[in-house]
Amino acid sequence: MYMVVLLLAISAHEAAHAWMSYKFGDDTARLLGRITLNPMAHTDPIGTLLIPIVGFIYGAMSGGGRLPLIGWGKPTPVNPLRWRQKDLANVMVSIAGILANLLIAIIAFSILKTLKVTGLVFAIPENLQEPVLLLLHLFLTMNISLAVFNLLPFPPLDGSKVLETFLPASMQPVLAILEQYGFMILLVLMYMGFFSAIISPILSFVYSLL
Repeated sequence: MYMVVLLLAISAHEAAHAWMSYKFGDDTARLLGRITLNPMAHTDPIGTLLIPIVGFIYGAMSGGGRLPLIGWGKPTPVNPLRWRQKDLANVMVSIAGILANLLIAIIAFSILKTLKVTGLVFAIPENLQEPVLLLLHLFLTMNISLAVFNLLPFPPLDGSKVLETFLPASMQPVLAILEQYGFMILLVLMYMGFFSAIISPILSFVYSLL
């Protein structure tokens, strides 16, 4: 269930990037078949498979661990030269994946809240209640985690693309250096528990609303 939800969340995220880029005039990703929820089109060996599996195993072995349940897909190819309204397009294409994850999280939250408030959860056959609730909780947790994770301004995350639009030209070289070592920085921050420290309070707040 964990891997199924993760693959769907990452696929929705990357497909949203591709769709938004197409709406601003760039059909690069569309021609490569990236506007799809098929995980095969978006799977990255490290970000979609290795990191999530290691995080899941580490978390299971350490009773929670410090590695959050996050990952990323194969980068969606875009050609900014073909965008209309380039600054707006850069922001919208960058946050499209985050918005897709938030939409899925809102849907999962709404279903969970409805089941709880109305008591409809008891209308679900008893042998299906646990897997259905687990699936909904995974959709909620995973998509919120991915949205918050990608919103952070660290290259190559989406937040850094938004930051790039508003940074003065003098700061662009600094961002370029960060991009060069972005993957290693992400791994170090992940191991240190930086992302968990940010994501966990947000998840706790959302669950307090259920």
